[in-house]
Amino acid sequence: MEIRPAGPGPAQPAGDVVSAPQPAWRLTVDADTCIGSGICAGIAPSLFTLADGVSVPVAGPLAPDPAAIDAAESCPVEAIAVRDAADGRLLAPEA
Repeated sequence: MEIRPAGPGPAQPAGDVVSAPQPAWRLTVDADTCIGSGICAGIAPSLFTLADGVSVPVAGPLAPDPAAIDAAESCPVEAIAVRDAADGRLLAPEA
């Protein structure tokens, strides 16, 4: 008869740890459509500014932010697009 200490057995190596990619969004503004109402900058000032009478989104991918969706949905001329950075899928405005 073999006597073993109580408790869990020896630790096994976990192997390679693979992280799932973090979701990211891209914002675009159609400058030809934008009327410069500033609603987007009012809703999401950290994501949009007004320059030369049109909205300018932050550059590069960003972490998902509900304010981006709100801004796109509130744009009176639907000049803002929020897309999934990985596959380009349109997230807002809803069609």
